[in-house]
Amino acid sequence: MGYLTRRQHRATLTPMGDAKRKGFFLSAALAGSGSALAHEKWFFKGQRPPLELTSVFAPPNLFFVLFALFVTGTAYLWWRLRGYRGLLPGPDFFGGLAWRRSALYGLVPAILGVHVAVPLLVNGVQGTLFAPSSTLPGAWTYVLGLVQTGVALSFFYGGFARAAAVVLALVWTLGLFVVGPEGMLENVLYLGFAGFFYLAGRGPISIDRLIFPRLEPPARLIRYAVPTMRVGVGLSLVAVALTEKLANLPLATGFLEQHPLNFTGALGLPLPDTFFILSAGTVELIVGLFIVFGIFPREIILVAWLPFNLTLTVFNWSELIGHLPFYGAMAVLLVWSSVRGGPLAVDGPDAEKVLEPNVPPEVAASKGL
Repeated sequence: MGYLTRRQHRATLTPMGDAKRKGFFLSAALAGSGSALAHEKWFFKGQRPPLELTSVFAPPNLFFVLFALFVTGTAYLWWRLRGYRGLLPGPDFFGGLAWRRSALYGLVPAILGVHVAVPLLVNGVQGTLFAPSSTLPGAWTYVLGLVQTGVALSFFYGGFARAAAVVLALVWTLGLFVVGPEGMLENVLYLGFAGFFYLAGRGPISIDRLIFPRLEPPARLIRYAVPTMRVGVGLSLVAVALTEKLANLPLATGFLEQHPLNFTGALGLPLPDTFFILSAGTVELIVGLFIVFGIFPREIILVAWLPFNLTLTVFNWSELIGHLPFYGAMAVLLVWSSVRGGPLAVDGPDAEKVLEPNVPPEVAASKGL
């Protein structure tokens, strides 16, 4: 008997084995779409199933978690071997001069201030803490609702921003007892943003910079602002991957029953809801871990951008407002790179000693400024 041709060999494959192979590769693509990064708790109707942390350590959930850790560890080693350089070019590759990037980065606190202020204001008015799924009980509705509103206005206008950041951190800590640790871990990004505004202030376009310069942070703290925000955002994605998918399959399954987003059948290869959920949770876990550790930041942001936007037409304004802090953080991380004089362009009230108006940092350095 002669050797089989390649086409004949493919024809001998069993339908089940072929489907499994196709399903593996398809899941890697589809897990980043649909409900991969949707917050199920925001839109789940009825009594939510409780968290099952022990399920993470049982198959098949454990396999998916270990796979996410393996991918993260491997990517970190590759990232380190490349000298912490990404695959995608940064602004400098396209001719962005350091002093111009520094001027742009000076807008970062104002941009993030708006992105954080809007959901804080909406949740404060609606009686929820940071997210629609964390309903405030009793009198806390009015107390923490008012506090969220005040913090939102402070970040929006840039007045007493560092004090508001401390208040925001205290509110998050209080939320551990008022609404529970699970909801606060899912929204630990707000703790990261509290750290950002405490370390960086509200930037040059703010009330603080114009009339309260003594409230500005010391220049030495600003370099830690973006990493603090990045870690908070990444940890939120890690927490959601566990609490809404990998450690709570009943919740995710019920969500898909109410909102049939498992569209693999339309692609000609229907996958079970459980496999779809675990794949989506794994991708979300990988994205979160990459962001926490700063691994290939531009690349992972582009991976995450699609699923963050695909369900906007399904869940409309609620998802748009809730994801605004993520959008702001992703935009910053996508174009971020280090520049001299503090990456937020103006290093507090002594900025004139660092950069003269309209003078590039390289020229300022040669003058000893």
